[in-house]
Amino acid sequence: MGVDSGLPDFRGRDGFWRAYPALWNQGLSFEDMANPARFAEHPKLAWGFYGHRLKLYRETVPHEGFAILRKWADRIRHGAFVFTSNVDGQFQKSGFPADRVHERHGSIHRLQCLEGCSTDTWSADEFHPLVNEKTSQLESPMPRCPRCGALARPNILMFGDWGWVDVPYEKKGERLAAWISSVSKPVIVELGAGRALPTVRRFSERNARERLIRINPREPITNPMHGVGLTGEAAATIKLLELAVG
Repeated sequence: MGVDSGLPDFRGRDGFWRAYPALWNQGLSFEDMANPARFAEHPKLAWGFYGHRLKLYRETVPHEGFAILRKWADRIRHGAFVFTSNVDGQFQKSGFPADRVHERHGSIHRLQCLEGCSTDTWSADEFHPLVNEKTSQLESPMPRCPRCGALARPNILMFGDWGWVDVPYEKKGERLAAWISSVSKPVIVELGAGRALPTVRRFSERNARERLIRINPREPITNPMHGVGLTGEAAATIKLLELAVG
């Protein structure tokens, strides 16, 4: 979904190389960088990677597809609820109410203590990263925990991550479950969810029954019992569906 707004696609070796050649040239992969151990071993490099992403996500304008989804939600009795593995905050930025967005893997716009001194999270709004494009290292001061002074990290679920603070998202999950139970015939529009990390696909198949519309440029195939699969990019396919339904 975010790729059509101009955000990097990290899936596959080529995707990460194009987005972060300086890290790739150091022999580092997306999995290497999206790991809490990187903050302990090389915090300036870790925050260079996430700081660059934070700045990019702040500057990105959501594409027209987001507005179309909001339009559809406004037409129906129970509105819509977003379940996303994206951490970029694009749904909220495009006008979806924050209490109707369940960010299953957390948000880059919130921070937590790397040392786990508490289950608190806080806004990253005061952190303005300056990243050296040649080295991918952070040059500005790193964010610190306001409670203990330890290094802060993004409030995002990473690989091999046992320290992620998921308390805020558990509450959103409970709210989403209550919403689903109140809707007799939910329709799920799934956008770009792959099979490598099938969090979203499993959620869709578990809750949509036969009312799933799976839009995916590479892996659109779905079980006929769940609905239909459409091959295509998110923004373009949403626009075609809007033309079809009026």
